[in-house]
Amino acid sequence: MSEAVAETAPQPFGAFVREWAKIGVLSFGGPAGQIALMHRVAVDEKKWIGEAQFLHALNFCMLLPGPEAQQLATYIGWLTHGLRGGLVAGILFVLPGFFVILALALAYALFQDTGFVTSLFFGLKAAVLAIVIQALLKIASRALTTPIAWTLAGVAFLALFAFSVPFPVVVLSAALFGFVVAGAFPPKATDDALPEAAPTGGVARALRLIVMFALLWAAPVLIAGAILGFDSVFVPLGVFMSKMAVVTFGGAYAVLAYVAQQAVEVHGWLNPGEMLDGLALAETTPGPLVLVLSFVGALAGFRDAAGLSPVAGATLGAFLTTWVTFVPCFLWIFLGAPYMERLRTNRRLAAALSAITAAVVGVILNLAVWFAVHALFGEVGTLHAGIADMVWPVWSTLDLWALALTVLAFALVFGLKTGLASVLGVCAVAGLLVQVVV
Repeated sequence: MSEAVAETAPQPFGAFVREWAKIGVLSFGGPAGQIALMHRVAVDEKKWIGEAQFLHALNFCMLLPGPEAQQLATYIGWLTHGLRGGLVAGILFVLPGFFVILALALAYALFQDTGFVTSLFFGLKAAVLAIVIQALLKIASRALTTPIAWTLAGVAFLALFAFSVPFPVVVLSAALFGFVVAGAFPPKATDDALPEAAPTGGVARALRLIVMFALLWAAPVLIAGAILGFDSVFVPLGVFMSKMAVVTFGGAYAVLAYVAQQAVEVHGWLNPGEMLDGLALAETTPGPLVLVLSFVGALAGFRDAAGLSPVAGATLGAFLTTWVTFVPCFLWIFLGAPYMERLRTNRRLAAALSAITAAVVGVILNLAVWFAVHALFGEVGTLHAGIADMVWPVWSTLDLWALALTVLAFALVFGLKTGLASVLGVCAVAGLLVQVVV
């Protein structure tokens, strides 16, 4: 299957577009919540792809720089509708969050007040936590079928949670382990809803993609420089964020500290503490967490608009940042996914990816714990235990209303088997009511 995959697509393209528009609007909760949402829609509900193919795609995306959830959306779209499906899924996964973060960044720059956002999304956090746990249990039940897989998941979780081992080290170590001891991972039967893909075009295809996406990547920054001046804020902003796009292994958290330092101390785009405010906004709105970089771009453009109005400068800054951050993600998928699909039959590669699958369970568990702690407690600190440092809540700051909403969400998801949209809707309304009453 290559770009011609649309012929075997299990769903009309119009319906496919509408589903991804819904996913983009509902993609709360950072990578854990977004992966859970896509698993529920693509595997369980719509059956676009099988479990094995979903995990294979996720494993590949975990190895790439950039937001793994957006790349997974692009991969799933490519599998089901070829190039146009990948573009639609990847763009719609980001677009709603971009508009939301832009609006919030403008409100923040103009009024420095985002308290209404906390009220609006208070109940959604509880719903996302329940959805994340549901997906974690499903993936674990299918991926952890041997003692060695359970061990890898546990080691990955402890490495991330207790010892802050860099994410790329965890994933690459698991891949190397699986490759070396391939015999420890029995071959899995495929459950693919689609036939395997095979790359077509070879080197010529790869070169065409690289040239096309390189031009697309650079064009808006060069145009902004030509019109507004290469000494305007928009050119260094685009160049800096382009660099971040190719080194963000492990998602947004891997580079946030560095971006905050450079944006505040070197470039003067943000004031101290504003990166944390942007992160809080990105965590409570749909879309990839790395959209916090769009918040940075918006504030930079707002404060140094190069002759534009502050609002126009903020819009341009946010657009350029988002563009150079996500355009490379499409290249990685369209360039590598066809080969990854064909290589699924390679014994050692399959074992390496099986090991990554097990490690990814630990990764999602770590994200779930992090999300739960921050959703349920007002204050979160660090517990030091020998050489281990781990996120630890201040137990006296437990938010009983948040806990009650979480119980409600778990009852809806696990007890009543309520649909995704209904769970999010009920929890959002309940959260708003709590905020009004309290």
